[in-house]
Amino acid sequence: MSISNGLKTARVGILIGSSRRVRVGPSVTQFIKNTIPASRANNIDIDTVDISKFNLPIFDEAVIPAQVPAQAQFAHEHSKAWNAEIEKYDGYIIVSPEYNFGVPGGLKNAIDYLYHSWTGKPVLIIAYGGGGGQHASDALKTILNGMKLRVCETRPTLPLGSETMPAMSHGVLTDAARDIWGKEYGNDIRRGWDELSSAILDPTPQ
Repeated sequence: MSISNGLKTARVGILIGSSRRVRVGPSVTQFIKNTIPASRANNIDIDTVDISKFNLPIFDEAVIPAQVPAQAQFAHEHSKAWNAEIEKYDGYIIVSPEYNFGVPGGLKNAIDYLYHSWTGKPVLIIAYGGGGGQHASDALKTILNGMKLRVCETRPTLPLGSETMPAMSHGVLTDAARDIWGKEYGNDIRRGWDELSSAILDPTPQ
């Protein structure tokens, strides 16, 4: 946490979990940022982290992340940059689409580059997809619990199904989709944010 004017300011990274060329992930992420309470009122800053901009290849290090930094070091600059980006946050929101009933390969690969840079920190999972994204959310919960992150109990899932069709146009959520999500799932998102905020303020591992 940084300190400004005597007050501690925590930082949350909200991760865009889709790296496809045509994607609605940035629009979904912005909707979530607009839905949660004003972060500065809680001394929490939120930064968007776009996984696609790190251009991570399939994990290509000769060491496993759990060995870094105590036993080994990363050799590649992309590994160092990604871990440094993740390490600077006090908590995370992972915004994940569901592809073929699971976690996107690009997101799973990005997670596989990490270990000590985020172990023990809290994370809120928000998934979306044709069926709401529950399979991706459940898989992420298993993965992140196994990596010793503190997964928030509330895990909102946002459907891109018939209720919100047409849900997107040219990779952007339609006004109708945003209105329906805000009414139907806004409270879930805010509840998850409250849990994440509380976990950040109480850094004791569960």
